[in-house]
Amino acid sequence: MYDTSGLPLAELHIHIEGSLEPELVFALAERNRIELPWESVGQLRSLQEFDDLQSFLDLYYRCMDVLRTADDFRDLVLAYFRRAHAEGVRHAELFFDPQAHMSRGVAIDDVLDGLTAGLELARGELDITGGLILCILRDLPVGAALETLASVEHRVGDLIGLGLDSAELGHPPALFAPVYDRARELGLRLVAHAGEEGPAAYVSEALDVLGVERVDHGVRCLDDDALVARLVDEAIPLTVCPFSNVRLKVVGSLAEHPLKRMLDAGLLVTVNSDDPAYFGGYLGANLAGISDALQLSREEVRRLAANSVTASFAPAWRKAELSAQIAVW
Repeated sequence: MYDTSGLPLAELHIHIEGSLEPELVFALAERNRIELPWESVGQLRSLQEFDDLQSFLDLYYRCMDVLRTADDFRDLVLAYFRRAHAEGVRHAELFFDPQAHMSRGVAIDDVLDGLTAGLELARGELDITGGLILCILRDLPVGAALETLASVEHRVGDLIGLGLDSAELGHPPALFAPVYDRARELGLRLVAHAGEEGPAAYVSEALDVLGVERVDHGVRCLDDDALVARLVDEAIPLTVCPFSNVRLKVVGSLAEHPLKRMLDAGLLVTVNSDDPAYFGGYLGANLAGISDALQLSREEVRRLAANSVTASFAPAWRKAELSAQIAVW
């Protein structure tokens, strides 16, 4: 395996709540005087074996309950950036789920104040860039999504984009067309989870109905040759998450992962960590693991890094800076 130290990476598929490590769960529970159903960090970590996406989400939302204040969200972001930076991440676009917090009585301004404070601290401490992508929970009503987006319009300058996540099956992208239309009017960049557990048709819907610029996951696109050709022709990025795909039974093992076939097909794929506190590793570990399992060449690893920068919403100067560093790796 290649030593990827010195190889800058952009992370484009990271749920910040999914970086909530068991140790921080317990620390925040103590800070906020919340009683947890687990006796220890070890017991909580032992529960991180999942049968499917829904079994993961059940634990994910339960742990998220410890996030109550702006300080909690600030500390969560800073903890993620410190770990990710150590593994090569130099730019990260963070997903967050406001509906999961507002439904617990947490004010949206507290969420955003904490997240933006964490980003600012990371920029100063680590010279890392990034931004926030508000994700809509697709298993909740469309009306609730519209209300959520309306609730953050006064803070739209703190966001770079809108995304769509949570349980995919039975919740096709097209349902959320009105939400994406409004986000477009607000000047937000558009992405959506599609083609993870859902079919390739969901990827097409996300492109045609929602008008997304980037597809999160997208591994099911390989079931549709015409869709693959379109994604290649239009250079639509796919934010692939190898460890997540294995842990949620999307694929049987890293050795069976389709990432190499996606690269060979000419798709603009990137590697990401998704929910690293639950799936066994941050971006560097995902890149190392999939590269080893699929015997990727040094040039293919470099290409994955370059793709991550190309696919990002980073400003042009940052893309140029990181691309130059990748070129000489």
